Amino acid sequence: MEALALVHDIGHPPFGHAGERALDTCLRQYGRRFDHNLHALRIVEHFEDWYAAHRGLNLTLGVREGIIKHSRDYTAAEHPELSPYLLDERPPLEAQLIDIADEIAYLTADLDDGVESGLLDVDHICTNVSIMGRAYDHVAAQHGNVEQKFLFHEALQVMQRELTFDLIATTAHNVEARGLISVQAIRQCPVRVAHFSDSCEQQRRQEKEYLYRVLYTCPTLAAEHQKAENVVTTLFRYYMSHPERMPAGYLEESAMEGLPRTVADYIAGMTDNYILQQFWIVSKALR
Repeated sequence: MEALALVHDIGHPPFGHAGERALDTCLRQYGRRFDHNLHALRIVEHFEDWYAAHRGLNLTLGVREGIIKHSRDYTAAEHPELSPYLLDERPPLEAQLIDIADEIAYLTADLDDGVESGLLDVDHICTNVSIMGRAYDHVAAQHGNVEQKFLFHEALQVMQRELTFDLIATTAHNVEARGLISVQAIRQCPVRVAHFSDSCEQQRRQEKEYLYRVLYTCPTLAAEHQKAENVVTTLFRYYMSHPERMPAGYLEESAMEGLPRTVADYIAGMTDNYILQQFWIVSKALR
């Protein structure tokens, strides 16, 4: 469980999902795709090279399977290379839980970041997101004349606990009700058993729709996403034309993996700060 929590998002390129979409668009021109789950698997199975007996890290099947399957299902028809990972079965319970725990974390963090950046208003959140409105009222009743930002941060924790406890209780009930006493029973179950109760799921959906409507698609973030697309696309095209500008190891890898995939690998491994530095250097070279 801890291994999956630490590793499940390591395949994200710079700028997160915006960078992922840009890299995918670039690779589509060469008949390839970019998927952060599959890239995470490449990192642990291919890039990390420490053992004499095999390439990649010495991770269990459950961890590697969870990296791929925790947030979506893949088919063997689309990805025959993933056939060892039991694509026709449900992921282990740990992977199912990680997917929803990740959602709880970013639903909480994105509200916090939205308010901190000035893109979201606490009163507007509480009016439009019922689980936060209820949590805020509960905290305000306990703490009296405390500054709003402290009440908001405390309310975020209340909301996070409510979602977490509901997930635990509902999943435990589902496992017990279906008599799932082994990993294989979880795998063979026709549906995923880790999820919220119906009432909590409605509240989660309401909050997510609010974030998409008010935060994720706001003009400020739309401009940032456009900037991310421009940076990633410019660098991808530059390295495709000037592969010698990449580190020597990537040039050697391109002979086996093909240049488009290797360029994507190089870009995907950059941090946000590093890719902006490289973009500045490349932009000067292109003038």
